[in-house]
Amino acid sequence: MADGIVGGIRRASGWSIALGILMILAGMFAIFAPLEAGFVVVIVVGWMAIFNGCAQLFYAFSGHEAKHRWWEVLLGIIYIIAGIYLLMHPLGGLLAFTLLIGSFLIVYAIFALILAFRMRPAPGWGWVLFDGVITLILGVLIYIHWPGTSDWVIGTLIGVSFIVSGVSRLMISLAVRRLTTRSA
Repeated sequence: MADGIVGGIRRASGWSIALGILMILAGMFAIFAPLEAGFVVVIVVGWMAIFNGCAQLFYAFSGHEAKHRWWEVLLGIIYIIAGIYLLMHPLGGLLAFTLLIGSFLIVYAIFALILAFRMRPAPGWGWVLFDGVITLILGVLIYIHWPGTSDWVIGTLIGVSFIVSGVSRLMISLAVRRLTTRSA
């Protein structure tokens, strides 16, 4: 029985290693072609909005009382319209997402800076301060150079995220693989 479990874990780690490598490759593609990767993100979000809107409409007509139903219907229609807009105008969506990311980073940085000064002199407060300062700089740079940053920001951030996640998955999967080899 233990051999069967170890074998199953080993097979799963093999698939996880393959996924990690694919994520790293996808991340490299996104960094080398950030505009195209940004458009892919906009298209995926557009389709997700449309599917979410359809689900919202289905939910609205499945057992709600009338006063709540109209809010659900309105929300579903807004999702569908937003999704269609993103699919029809991916550049506009990319511009909006870039501005949204820049704004999010600035707001996050402000909260991180406030937290850092509230934590002071506790251990680690300097790292929170460092995070806040770097995040604020990134957010301000994106914001002041917008819309010129729109052609690379989303794709590059997605690429870096995919690479980091892929490397993490790969390292964990390789460690699991080593452990199952030792116990076999």
